[in-house]
Amino acid sequence: MSTNRHAIPITIQPEDIDFMGHVNNSRYLNWVQDVVLGHWQAVAPPDAVAAHLWVALKHEITYRRPAFLKDTDVVANTVLEKIAGARAFYNTVIQRGEEVLAEVQSMWCCIDSESMRPVRVSRDIAETYFGLPRKQERHTDD
Repeated sequence: MSTNRHAIPITIQPEDIDFMGHVNNSRYLNWVQDVVLGHWQAVAPPDAVAAHLWVALKHEITYRRPAFLKDTDVVANTVLEKIAGARAFYNTVIQRGEEVLAEVQSMWCCIDSESMRPVRVSRDIAETYFGLPRKQERHTDD
């Protein structure tokens, strides 16, 4: 089954709360990491999961509403927008029910687990497991 979407439930813990009484902004980035890495582990084949690690290169986050300890029904939903070479681009929305708490655009780099160097995600994995469209071949007239 191929999919470019993944979601995880979020349980807010007392240690997530900051001095202002709501979830600390830094926790949102932990949730993004959890859902993105969870996506890779849930969808990619086991040999690819073992051979590749992911590191964040960039996050752009827009906070919409605060979250609180008592909140339930909080979910992180992510969509893999595209894979380009060793990079993957995700759009993650953290919600409480239908209410958007934060939106995050992030870029990740695939790393070979042995060499610890960037490595391209194979076209086969991108197409077969993540449902990303095959790049159109360029045709020229002779």
